[in-house]
Amino acid sequence: MARFLFVFIFFTFLSCKKDKGIHENTVIGDSFYTKGAELFQKNDIESYRNFQKAIFYYKLSYDSSNISKALIFQANIQNNTGDYMGAEETLVEALTYMKENDPSFYSLYGTMANIKFAQKEYLASIKWSDKTLSDNSIEYDTKARILNNKAVAFSKIKDYKNALKILDKISLDSIQKKNTVYTIKDNREYFHWLLDNTYDAQASLEQILKTKELENDTWGMNSSYSHLSDFNKDKNSEKSLFYAKQMLITATKNKSPEDRLEALEKILIVDTPHNAKKLFNQYKNLSDSIQLSRNNYSNRFAYIKYDSEKSNADNQKLKADNSQKQNNILLLIVALILSIIIIIWFRKRQISLKFEVKNTALKYSKKVHDKVANKVYHVMSEVENTPYVNKNELLDKLESIYHISRDISYEDKDIALEKDFSSQLSKMLKSYSSDIIKVPIIGNEEELWNGTSETTKIEIFYILQELMTNMKKHSKADRVIIDFERENNTITIAYSDNGVGMQEHSPKNGLKNTESRINSIEGTINFETKTEKGIKINLSFPAKK
Repeated sequence: MARFLFVFIFFTFLSCKKDKGIHENTVIGDSFYTKGAELFQKNDIESYRNFQKAIFYYKLSYDSSNISKALIFQANIQNNTGDYMGAEETLVEALTYMKENDPSFYSLYGTMANIKFAQKEYLASIKWSDKTLSDNSIEYDTKARILNNKAVAFSKIKDYKNALKILDKISLDSIQKKNTVYTIKDNREYFHWLLDNTYDAQASLEQILKTKELENDTWGMNSSYSHLSDFNKDKNSEKSLFYAKQMLITATKNKSPEDRLEALEKILIVDTPHNAKKLFNQYKNLSDSIQLSRNNYSNRFAYIKYDSEKSNADNQKLKADNSQKQNNILLLIVALILSIIIIIWFRKRQISLKFEVKNTALKYSKKVHDKVANKVYHVMSEVENTPYVNKNELLDKLESIYHISRDISYEDKDIALEKDFSSQLSKMLKSYSSDIIKVPIIGNEEELWNGTSETTKIEIFYILQELMTNMKKHSKADRVIIDFERENNTITIAYSDNGVGMQEHSPKNGLKNTESRINSIEGTINFETKTEKGIKINLSFPAKK
């Protein structure tokens, strides 16, 4: 008893500490997550580090949902800095933490679509965009941007008809953000011209550009300059060069090296050959710089992940050491308390045993008096007062007294039935369950036993106890099902397990006792041994007797 009390106290304390630790880790993880999201909006690389720290604490609190969200943020950061392979690997890692119907799936699909677009895998980008659009709960502005990106992907593979078809389906009146409306209008004019080079998109493209300039939409202006430069490339090289240079200026303001590279490429095509060498060197240097920057970001992300994990591991080790010291102190205190409890319990036990010995002696003395002495006295009187005593009858009476005296030391076998027999029975059956052995019980309700005699209940109790004991000792089963039913004043109990079974109806002593008991209450028992695995036993007996 004392040992179990010790285990209960100790593990209750550890459980409380664990729950508290999980909550604290979640709170810390949330703080880093929030900070990371704020820095992400500012395009600050430190957002990646904060998400990495959030992931560490979410892992400690087993928060798989927030782990996947933080990883998706990290993948977006990697994609924005050109670390496309790293971004894809991060999304794959996020998938391992996501459960079925996780709401973050659509965010992951959208990020993967952007990564595939950046890698110029346009068909894959379209596929991932379709997965994202399957979410009916996304806001219309978001849906419009995804459809626009999908249309751009179609334009990259020169499928302008499908690109225009997608854009034409978008309801511009339903979009809240004006920038998105201007972007879609701009792309629609541009794709129309790409489909039909006789289409005059100049005026429309310039009008859209003016609107973007009024809104100071620098990213939208960059796109318009690109489209107008392309439109005028074969018609008016001076205009094409002007817009290409405007694109270069805007891309520089936007700190977008990829757009600067595209602008330089357009300038190289339409500018005079005199500037070609200078422009080519600028283009090459910028291209090399972009590649170097991507490599540096990739290495930096890897270092942040390694450094964060190492730092957090060191901190966690320190916390574990401190926690171990606290646990050791607790163990000493608990051990001291339990030692006192054990001493008190032992002394009470000694006193109790003395009383028990005395009570047992009194009990057996009473039994000897009531069950043996009276019988002996009766026989003595009969011998004394009867002239002729039948030897065989005397021997029978002496043998009866012998059996009574022999059985005095045994306790009564009948169990003390409680009012709620079904609960008592279920409690006994469930006592055989463990982490390995599962014991589902079906239909054992108190109404099932209405009108059933105490004798029947006792016999059924011992029958099932014998079956469960036999299962525990011999069957090697890990699942036992016991199904109770009552129909037309007949109760049936179906026992089945998935153990090793038994040879053709050759029950051991325990099961022989079971047959004897079921016969005593006018019941039947059937063994089904020819199953794929395990054994099935069906009991049937009258509900009322």
